[in-house]
Amino acid sequence: MAVSVITDSTSYVPRDLRRELKMGVVGLSSLLGGVIYADDAEDYEPFYTALEATSEMPTTSQPAVQDMVDAIESRVEAGDEVVGVFISEKMSGTYSTALLARDMVLERHPGAVIELVDSRSNSMGLGYAALAAARAAAAGEPIAAVVAAATAMIERARFLFVPATLEYLRRGGRIGNASALIGSLLQIRPILTVTDGQTDVFAKVRTTRKALDTIVEAFATDIRDKGGLGDAIVHHIHNEAAGRSLAERISEVAGRAVDICPIGPAIGAHVGPGAVAVVYHTLEPMRKGH
Repeated sequence: MAVSVITDSTSYVPRDLRRELKMGVVGLSSLLGGVIYADDAEDYEPFYTALEATSEMPTTSQPAVQDMVDAIESRVEAGDEVVGVFISEKMSGTYSTALLARDMVLERHPGAVIELVDSRSNSMGLGYAALAAARAAAAGEPIAAVVAAATAMIERARFLFVPATLEYLRRGGRIGNASALIGSLLQIRPILTVTDGQTDVFAKVRTTRKALDTIVEAFATDIRDKGGLGDAIVHHIHNEAAGRSLAERISEVAGRAVDICPIGPAIGAHVGPGAVAVVYHTLEPMRKGH
């Protein structure tokens, strides 16, 4: 029996990979100024233009239960087993929605096999876990191995980012263990990460330049000490020039080209424009946090 993998739009998995691996994606959205912005849109410019022109905090909506039901049930009805890999439950209600949708589908299809994985991350921290599952599924692996591929990837991936400000994280309630930094950005430039599903502090330095240097150094250390590099991608939030600059530096260390990927409204609304990040995974598990 085939295994079908679904994820949510905050994974930001490149569209060509989604198509190649037949991944399903359930979308989140953001509301700002009375306008709904899809997280899976082709163009994020209208959202960030509106965000930078207002002091209003956008509200992010998890997928509707029926959308999640439809995504799961369509694959069950096609005869597939289903693995869903979603954004950290500490960051969004999406995982809880998936649990509810799974139960609803099982009521109508008692023999269905549906497994859900909390990625304990977002963006390509989530995306790499979903891709690992999808690649295992495409290789014909049984559902237990597909789930194992996702969970193993979670332990091998790191997400490092530098926000332009902590204000969006604070206002959106996504500040996590970085709350102690509020009010101190005049003195420091924090490097943040995701640990056990929530925002955490990786390091504190004095300048943005030093923050980027520290990220590149951490990347080099991890791929040296943890068996080598699996893959890497650079994210940016409405800051393509900075994203390309960081990608060039990461590419030099990696010895191969590293792509950039913009972040959509559902995550960008809570981190804020100007942020840059790198997400990567090594061949061996790594210690998270500091």
